[in-house]
Parts: sequence; structure tokens; C-alpha cells
Amino acid sequence: MAWLSLKIQADEHSAGALSDALMDLGALSSAIEDADAETVNEQAIFGEPGSPTDSVWQHNVVSGLFDADADIPAIVAAAVAAAGLDAIPRHVVETIEEQDWVRLTQSQFEPIRISERLWITPTWHSAPDANAINLILDPGLAFGTGSHPTTRLCLQWLESHLQGGESVLDYGCGSGILAIAAVKLGAGKTVGIDIDPQAIVASRQNAEQNHTAVEFFLPNDAPHIVADVVVANILTNPLKVLAPLLAQAVKQSGKIALSGVLATQAEDVLAIYRQFFDITVAAEDEGWVCLAGVKR
Repeated sequence: MAWLSLKIQADEHSAGALSDALMDLGALSSAIEDADAETVNEQAIFGEPGSPTDSVWQHNVVSGLFDADADIPAIVAAAVAAAGLDAIPRHVVETIEEQDWVRLTQSQFEPIRISERLWITPTWHSAPDANAINLILDPGLAFGTGSHPTTRLCLQWLESHLQGGESVLDYGCGSGILAIAAVKLGAGKTVGIDIDPQAIVASRQNAEQNHTAVEFFLPNDAPHIVADVVVANILTNPLKVLAPLLAQAVKQSGKIALSGVLATQAEDVLAIYRQFFDITVAAEDEGWVCLAGVKR
């Protein structure tokens, strides 16, 4: 059996309405994605305690999955009318053939070597090095499988700088990978915070799977935390906004590591964090950087 994937370009005003319309018109699923994702124009959607998080991007791709016999031109016309648009926006249709999705997904995720003694291993693989620290992690609904340079940078920084026993805060924890790695590398009390409830669910499941004691919270539910080490792998814009909050979360003479920052954006972020930290670019990988420093 095959399916039809419809993708429609939409602005911030019409994306939600188009997505709802596709579901009303028989879509098996619908999603809204950032049309500028993985480019310098990528726009972070984030929220802080007490603020809404249901916004969309300025440039979106609204996608819907339909049965192979669906009348796509009629669906597009009806969705556009339901969204109150005057003209049919640019859109594409692709045929998706039936596949063994489980095997296909698993074949795309092999163990990832972070360093000599640190690996990320999916549950369907044996540990490549039984003597290494293996983070057991499957791709899921939350960001952070170790394949992205920003995650690797933070993991490598943690391995190099944790001495053992430090308290750690992972802000924007995603899958919980950094918090889990910190505990496996010898950290003491470790907490993860994320604005996405699904990330909290995924992080708790991953921590249990790795037999690590980590607490995960939504921002409004989190206790007051001041840690020896704070890591935040987010994106440039939220990191700028979060600077005072993250600075308050680091103990005097404590350490901070930030990623999700393109090398071209590093100076903008450094300028803000230098109000609180002696901080610099610690490492770079594929155009992304890890910024790290010590609180003054």
C-alpha cells in the first residue's frame, strides 16, 4: 500500500488553519514544520515559565498524509477555502511506498562514537565497546539522539570537564541525553528542564532505561536550582533570552556550556554571557560551536 504526502507552504497566519483543514478532509496525520529548519534563518519556537508556547514559524510547511486514492487537487482547494486564503499556495505531492518502517528506521541509527570511552547505542544494537560508557538511546519524539553536532559537542564537553560529584542542570533537556550522560560520567544530583511535556516523558523513560537517577521537570514545576554545572543545548535566540536565568542557576565559580549556536552567531551570544561568565568558544563541529565558561 502506498500513501500520498501533501506539503503546502504557509505563513504564520494560515498554517494552523490549513493543518486543521487537512485533518478534517481525511488526512491520516498532519504536521507543521519550520520551512527554514537547518538553515541560518531557522527560527526557534520556545517559551518561558508562564508564557504560551503554541505559536508557529513565520515560514511553514504544512504536511498531510493521505490514502493513495485521495483527490489531492480537491483537498488542496477545500483546505485553502477553509483557511480563508485568496490563492492556492505552492505545494508538492509525493508518493510514499509501503515499507517496513521499523527496520528502515533501525537501519538509519547505528551506534555513535562520541569519544574513546563514550558511545550512544540504540536498544537493538549490542554495545560496540562493553568497557565504554554506553548511553542506551533510541530515536524518539524529543530532540537529542547524539547524531547532531551540537549534542556531540556538549557530550564531549561533559566528558572533559566533569570531575565527579558535581550537581548538574540540563536546561532544554530534549531526550535527556546530556543529563543521563552527566550521571554516567560521575555527576551528583542532576536535573533536566524542558518546556515540552513530551520531552519530559521521553527523558524519564530514557533515564529509566539507562538506570540513572535524574529528575525532569517542566519550568513551572521545577524546584529552585543552583548547580555546579549548567548545560543548555538549545538555539541562539532562546539562549540570549535565557542568559539571566541560566546565570542565576550556576553557582559562583561554577561552569556553563552552551550549544545550538552556529559559529557565525557565537559572538552575539558571547557578548551577552560575558556579563556573567568568563566564556569563550570551547569547540566547533560542522559549523556549530560549544561555548563554555566559568561564572565570575
